[in-house]
Amino acid sequence: MVNPLRLLSSPTLRSLSSGIVRYKSGGSYLEVNPYKELSSWGELTERAAHHIFWTELRDHSVPDLEGNMLYADILQEKSAAFACKLCEAICPAQAITIEAEERSDGARRTTRYDIDMTKCIYCGLCQEACPVDAIVEGPNFEFSTETHEELLYNKEKLLNNGDKWEAEIAANIEADYLYR
Repeated sequence: MVNPLRLLSSPTLRSLSSGIVRYKSGGSYLEVNPYKELSSWGELTERAAHHIFWTELRDHSVPDLEGNMLYADILQEKSAAFACKLCEAICPAQAITIEAEERSDGARRTTRYDIDMTKCIYCGLCQEACPVDAIVEGPNFEFSTETHEELLYNKEKLLNNGDKWEAEIAANIEADYLYR
């Protein structure tokens, strides 16, 4: 018996109680039974045409899934983080490195804030641990680079990403305010 096809859920995909999947194509619905054995190559190609690929779903991704790490520009300062190092301590991949110093006014501020994106597992624990929302995850999922060094984010690169994705970050934070 042929393994059943796994179809991803989307607004145009409906599953019936019998296991038959109804897929909206254009204005009509097509039914696909993933458990039925194939009897011809025509059925195979017709069934393969109903797969939903990542490229079709990437614009409709789940809002809780986040990608690129950002260093938010909060309270009109260039660094809202006061070097509590909670994000560094909670990171299970040890991807965050923080160095801090005390300023003349007695406040501690970060002098070095680095994230190695090759180690990051995008769990979001650093974002949840931060008491001032100085670090947030942004909507970027594209991480193809030519060198490893491009995936080593320092404080300036994180601030630039925060400026670039500011509108999307604000919308995500506003949507999640009940859960914080």
